[in-house]
Amino acid sequence: MSEYDSNTFTDAKVNNPFQDSQARQTAAGLEEYNPFTDSKNTTMAAKPAAPDVPTQPAIMKPTEEPPVYTQEAPASGAAGELLRRQEELERKAAELDRREREMQSLSASGGRKNNWPPLPDKFPVGPCFYQDITVDIPVDYQKTVKIMYYLWMVHTGVLLANLVGCLAWFCVDSSRLVDFGQSILWFLLFTPCSFACWFRPVYGAFKIDSSFRFFLFFFVYTCQVGVYVLQTVGPTGWGACGWISALTGLNKNVAVGILMILIAALFTSLLVMSLIMLKKVHAAYRTTGASFQKAQQEFATGVMSNKTVQTAAANATSRAAQGAFKEPI
Repeated sequence: MSEYDSNTFTDAKVNNPFQDSQARQTAAGLEEYNPFTDSKNTTMAAKPAAPDVPTQPAIMKPTEEPPVYTQEAPASGAAGELLRRQEELERKAAELDRREREMQSLSASGGRKNNWPPLPDKFPVGPCFYQDITVDIPVDYQKTVKIMYYLWMVHTGVLLANLVGCLAWFCVDSSRLVDFGQSILWFLLFTPCSFACWFRPVYGAFKIDSSFRFFLFFFVYTCQVGVYVLQTVGPTGWGACGWISALTGLNKNVAVGILMILIAALFTSLLVMSLIMLKKVHAAYRTTGASFQKAQQEFATGVMSNKTVQTAAANATSRAAQGAFKEPI
C-alpha cells in the first residue's frame, strides 16, 4: 500500500514549463503587449521630446477695408409695378391740374387766340389756328402728335428741296420747264393742304377723341402716302426729283444728278416714316375705342348741328308746306 500512498508530484521532480527563463521572458512579453496601442505612437514616444517653444495664434490682418453696401435691395416685381403705376397716376394728375389751370386762365383772359402760323403782329394776315399740343392733347398721345407735326415740317422741307432740285435741272436742261412748274405747284399747294387735310384732323382726333376725324385722317393720309410713292419713283414730267428723274439728270450734269439723288433719298425716307406713323396712329386709334358707327353718328350730329344745313332744311320744309297748301283740292 505504501507505493500507492506515495505522491508522485511531491516526491518526483516534475518539469514545470513556466520555470524556464526563456518561457518567463516570453510570458512577460505577452503580459506587456497591448494590441490597441499603435506602434507609431510607441516609436514617437521613444523619441526625445522637443523643447517647448512659445507659440502665438495666427491673426489675419486685412489689407483693405470691406466695402460698405449702401444700395437698397431692389423691390419685388409686384411692388415695382405698383410704384410705376403710382408715378404714372401722379404724372397724369399733375398734367390734368396744369391743363385745368391753363383753361381757367384762358377763359379769364377772354378765350383762346389763334397762334398758328406764328406770324408777326404787323403782318396783314393773322394766325388761322390755335395749336398747343401740351394743352389740347392727352399725355399718352402727345408724343405721337408731335412726331406727326415734325413729319409735316419734314414734308414741307422736302418739297422745298424738290423745287430747288427741279430748278437746277431746268438750268442744265431747258426742256424741263414743265417739271419746274410742277415742283412749284407741289410746294404751294401741298404744303397748306397737307397741314389742313391730314395734320389738323389727326390733331383734332386725339384732342376730342373723334372717330370721324380719325377716319378722315386715314383716308387723306393714305392718299398722301400714294403721292409719296409717285414722288419717290419720280417719272419725268411730274415735277418730282425721284429716282427716275435723278438718273435722267445725272446724264446731263453730274452735280445736278447728285443733288437730285439726294432729294430722291429724302422722298424715300419720307415715305418710310409716313408708313411707320400711319401704323402707329392706327394702333393708337384702336386703343381709343373709336369705331365706324361712332364716326357715322358724329357725322350725322355735326351735319344736323350746322347752321347752314339747318337753314337750308328749314327753307326746304317751308317751301314744301307752302306748295302743299297752294295745290287745288
